[in-house]
Amino acid sequence: MRSALTYAFLCGCYLCNIACAEMSNSRVVECIAPANAGGGWDLTCRAVGRILSELELVSGTVRVTNMPGAGGGVAFVHTVTQRATDQSLIVAASSSTTLNLAQGLWGPLSERDVRWLGAVGAEYGAVAVRSDARWQHLGELVEEWRRNPAAIVVSGGSAVASQDHMKILLLADAAGIDAAKIRFVPFDGGGEAMSALLGGFVQLFSGDASEMISQLDAGNIRVLTVFAPERLGGRFAQVPTARESGFDVDWINWRGLYVPADVSQEAYTAWLDRITILGQSEAWQRAREQSRLEPFFLIGAEFEQFVYDQVVTFRDMAKEIGIIQ
Repeated sequence: MRSALTYAFLCGCYLCNIACAEMSNSRVVECIAPANAGGGWDLTCRAVGRILSELELVSGTVRVTNMPGAGGGVAFVHTVTQRATDQSLIVAASSSTTLNLAQGLWGPLSERDVRWLGAVGAEYGAVAVRSDARWQHLGELVEEWRRNPAAIVVSGGSAVASQDHMKILLLADAAGIDAAKIRFVPFDGGGEAMSALLGGFVQLFSGDASEMISQLDAGNIRVLTVFAPERLGGRFAQVPTARESGFDVDWINWRGLYVPADVSQEAYTAWLDRITILGQSEAWQRAREQSRLEPFFLIGAEFEQFVYDQVVTFRDMAKEIGIIQ
């Protein structure tokens, strides 16, 4: 932990840099959320924007623009083709962004067509069954799944070949189950996918741990595993990881930001400074916890390399389980 004096000194230095790279004509900062209101990208923009304003790292409030479509592709194309030099623009991103890029879903555009700012938090994947389900732990479910893959239907709040589907395909692959036989039903958001589980229309729910807390607290579901390197805290302290159950599967859904590719180096550095101050602030720690995000902070070149590596990893995964050639 940095001391309060060190933190104040760093803030002073960063704010000096930021002052030297103010938005041209003091334009209002805009954060594009590549989905409708209420989702993870929208919450990222609103939380980051609020803290940037509270810490006076930008002038005025941050305008949030919801731009849904193509799993983030509409916003990505808009940024690359129409806003390439806009230094007042930031865009929310996550592992969904890199997964779609890895699968080539946005045509010729690649992860190198924007500049990556940083990750400010993360969620981990998890799977759950109804509380009255016959499976008490993941091993029991997988044993039955191996015998009859068609007997278990999985719901998720993302499209086929997107995050919630990929988690299950990776689990199936690790368990020696033919991925082509996995029955996955995509829904428009985690809420609908959870309703399908509670209504008995599917047997297994694939999502992020944070999506499961309210139903877990209500006693309606049993979380069988989390796809994290180690056990989570709080309500998930007693839930084993997939690794503990013998399946080498992790799934981290980071939340972060990128900016247009052709902003000046001065503007990019100023944005790095802002996000660094935000990530180290007590205000952001509170906002992150309220948003049920786990600590995960990467910035600048380190984050950029992380993104590039993740795209390669996801592309290899997609090829291995037959999603792309």
